Amino acid sequence: MATGYAELLRTQHAVRLLTGTLVGRLPNATAHIAIVLFARSEGAGYTLAGVLATVYGLATAVGQPLLGRAVDLYGQPRVMLPAAVVSGLGMAAFALTGIDPLPVAAAAVLVAGVFTPPLEGGLRALWPSVLRSRERVHTAYAVDSVAQELMFTVGPLVVTAAVALWSEAGALLVINVIGVLGALSVVVSAPSRAWRSAPREAHWLGALRSPGLLALLGSFLCVGVSLGSITVAAVAYSDDGNGGDLVYALIMSGIGFGALLGGLAYGARPWPGAPEGRLRAMIGLLALGYLPLALVPGPVTMTVLACVAGLFLAPALTCAFVVVDRHAPAGTVTEAFSWLVTVFGVGAALGTAVVGPAIEHGGPGGGFLVPGAGGAAALAVLLLTRRVLDGPPGAPGPSSPPVTGGENDRNGAVEPGFRTGHQA
Repeated sequence: MATGYAELLRTQHAVRLLTGTLVGRLPNATAHIAIVLFARSEGAGYTLAGVLATVYGLATAVGQPLLGRAVDLYGQPRVMLPAAVVSGLGMAAFALTGIDPLPVAAAAVLVAGVFTPPLEGGLRALWPSVLRSRERVHTAYAVDSVAQELMFTVGPLVVTAAVALWSEAGALLVINVIGVLGALSVVVSAPSRAWRSAPREAHWLGALRSPGLLALLGSFLCVGVSLGSITVAAVAYSDDGNGGDLVYALIMSGIGFGALLGGLAYGARPWPGAPEGRLRAMIGLLALGYLPLALVPGPVTMTVLACVAGLFLAPALTCAFVVVDRHAPAGTVTEAFSWLVTVFGVGAALGTAVVGPAIEHGGPGGGFLVPGAGGAAALAVLLLTRRVLDGPPGAPGPSSPPVTGGENDRNGAVEPGFRTGHQA
């Protein structure tokens, strides 16, 4: 199992790109917590603090595909570093001015969100040209999905430590300085400077003109609903005489730990056949894993079930990354990956909204039915669009011009459907 990961991490630039991207994404992974803590320290109520965090989240969802398209057009350094600086300045303005006047605070948070650099999509666009092997890229996608779980676990601890050492405002400033340094580490690297997107056909829809990509995005919107709803359902469960905050932390850590194990196991071996079929299987298993949570057993059993529920999340994400790479029209790969980030976030926001009425009518058990329903809906989308997803990678819609794929890397040869971008 360790051989594939060791080979990946020994590849030149791999550790630097992975580490720089994770560090650069720290502001995005912790912003909702840092914004709420800072707003509360300034005297804001929970409603206002939540609204400001929501503004940031929605602004990020809008900005990611727009900046991803700009990266495909102009390259990574010319877009990502300026975006990281502007985003950091927006959050610095928020930290220095506070919540009064409120329009200024909201504008600062909005700017910080819109200009969050698309490092996540950018890294996935870089992997093929760095690794130049389908198996290594699949392993890298698995490592990427596992690293996300670590980031969203460690990130809140970093915020808490920064608040304890300095203040809520200091935490906002420090985290965003770290984020800019992470982005800088990525964009000054040789692969980022050399990477160029393949030639693209001018089209206002960009990556969204691929029916296969649209099908995938529809499915992962539903997966996002599952993840957003499960966080709220876990709060309701823990508050319902089941141990409070400690049990909530155990449930969420269980989901993360399960995803970590599943991602490591999935990425440790090559998988035959097309990834679309594996994606349907993983989403189906993900949906099944969520259903037992609705039984709301005791805390110990619930934590074990949470681990099982998380097992297939990272493998499903890994499959999704491969499918995105296969179906993104030529010259739109960063934008396509950024759209996946966006729909995932929007789905999570929807999940937090719809789970409330389910909890009110059915208690914690009713709340945990929502993640299962979201997983079932995600699988239904994939089954209903099977013909589109299993068609030729990057196939355009009936009214769209044809797109090309299979660009060459520096060695001149590439496997069918395996894209690398161009090297300058």
